[in-house]
Amino acid sequence: MNKVDFSRFAQSKILVVGDVMLDRYWFGDVSRISPEAPVPIAKINRIDNRAGGAANVARNIAALGGQATLLSVVGDDEAADTLDELMRQEGICSHLMRSPDMPTILKLRVLSRQQQLIRLDFEHRPDPGSLHQIDAQYRSLLPDFDAVILSDYNKGVLHSVADWIAAARALGKPVLIDPKGTDFSKYKGATLLTPNRSELKEAAGAWANEAELIGKAQKLREELDLQALLLTRSEEGMSLYRAEQIDHHPTRAQEVYDVSGAGDTVIAVMGLCVAAGYSLPEAMHIANAAAGVVVAKLGTAVCSQQELQNALAK
Repeated sequence: MNKVDFSRFAQSKILVVGDVMLDRYWFGDVSRISPEAPVPIAKINRIDNRAGGAANVARNIAALGGQATLLSVVGDDEAADTLDELMRQEGICSHLMRSPDMPTILKLRVLSRQQQLIRLDFEHRPDPGSLHQIDAQYRSLLPDFDAVILSDYNKGVLHSVADWIAAARALGKPVLIDPKGTDFSKYKGATLLTPNRSELKEAAGAWANEAELIGKAQKLREELDLQALLLTRSEEGMSLYRAEQIDHHPTRAQEVYDVSGAGDTVIAVMGLCVAAGYSLPEAMHIANAAAGVVVAKLGTAVCSQQELQNALAK
């Protein structure tokens, strides 16, 4: 496949639920060391804000012409205002529940000459009241969508993941999950899981060779009653494990610059393709091409329609 029918994407409605964060980048120049401590002094000359986590998944869907709706919990603060505005600018319908009891998750990176000097994280887990609101909103929104993506960054929003999978499956909606943590049993019954190598190792244990990897991946897929498991393998590409066969695609990146957010692109494109009626192997092929585009960019990034077509044409 070397071309995508974007009209199919345009008709696809995806509900993205999960942990959102604001990725804030401070860019500056370093020319001296601080007299107060042996650390560089960065003179900041540019600030860039980007939507991260589940919000970046929604961005990736919107960038390819899909209809994305985002559901999550944020604080009642400036970072939440910024996230709201970023979603509005990209045509994403966002339901960001504001909690006065927590800050919006913020990851602040200070960079000089494209090198990261430090990252500062501000975060707190959501309160029970906000989680109850999310649960009610999820059930209200669910019937209107073609597919559901649950983006788990282990920050607390996906507290009812098992119930949400069951609710979606009861309505015949495919559920795709980007997992986190050591216990994948909570994802039982999902359509597709997209762990990376380290995430699969945490959940299923290490492997010494390809045969052991296949055994662990297929065992996990069967135990969790998944239609498929998609393993993202960095420079080794991607592998799709299903009951009847295994498909593999080598990596498409010409130059890997920054892998942050690549998993968001993969799950976004997989969800969009499934909603648009593509088969899982076709979806993997398209997602692999999109991931190759974003890892060549700095920070959380998206793949445009033209970039995807160009990548597929290669």
